[in-house]
Amino acid sequence: MIDLSVNLAGIKLKNPTILASGIMGVSASSLKFVEENGAGAVTIKSIGPTDRTGHKNPTVLAFDNRMVNAVGLSNPGVDTEVHIVKEAHERLNVPLIVSIFADTIDNFAVVADKLLETHPKIIELNLSCPNTDNEFGKMFALDADDTRKVITLVKKVTQGTDIKIFTKLTPEEEDFAELGKVVEDAGADGITTINTIFSMNIDIYSRKPILSNAYGGISGPAIKPVGIESVYTLYETVSIPIIGMGGILTGEDAIEYIMAGATAVGIGSGVYYRGIDIFQKVTSEIEDFMKKEGYKSIEEMRGIAHNS
Repeated sequence: MIDLSVNLAGIKLKNPTILASGIMGVSASSLKFVEENGAGAVTIKSIGPTDRTGHKNPTVLAFDNRMVNAVGLSNPGVDTEVHIVKEAHERLNVPLIVSIFADTIDNFAVVADKLLETHPKIIELNLSCPNTDNEFGKMFALDADDTRKVITLVKKVTQGTDIKIFTKLTPEEEDFAELGKVVEDAGADGITTINTIFSMNIDIYSRKPILSNAYGGISGPAIKPVGIESVYTLYETVSIPIIGMGGILTGEDAIEYIMAGATAVGIGSGVYYRGIDIFQKVTSEIEDFMKKEGYKSIEEMRGIAHNS
């Protein structure tokens, strides 16, 4: 009997696939639709302290092996989102992860506090969005002290609850392994990595960047090797669970992340490339591989690349 379930910081997932923040996670109905298509958990699009319209179009570019976006964290603000998250909590049968962002360290705590009544399983701290530097300044995940302060404040807010805190990191931090230690020492229950990576595309005829924001974040298959290396590095550094993501389209992609050390895997751009049923497809492909190779559980594969 193949066991596809995983234990993510004490939270049981029926399979290791998770809808990443930003894709399909804008309403209770869309999250439910993703659940019905096989996801083991779902993440709602990042929620901030106030309403944000995001950047002007064009904000998304799609290529054969990558996507580039500069949506700009558009959302209606936490006071409105609370009602959406509540509805999602009531309708979902899989764990709900709530991604949050803020313009200041203190506002992370404000957003988290307002979301307590929605009972998310995990609050994911988005400290690493690559396309809002011109508004928020340097991303929080590039400063170890800021990262520590955000985690500490949010942990105080959630004290006495069973809500787990995950921190979303970028591989662009020079000492990524050390940042992982900072996150663990600050009390985070897990790490999500990687976020999209800084990028730019230029229209050679208009002689200017294509995206309205100029800079964007690249995702999709092109960044998978970076994601694998990041998870591999963190697994050797921290003992808290890792959600690995970046370019996962197939079961084999997911297995690479798991063998590098990920407990679960996030899928975002893959929905564009393989359709909404990518979660079912990836899970089925993982199961087929496990049967063929004689693995009985996901845990048997986790981190096995470190034993070679």
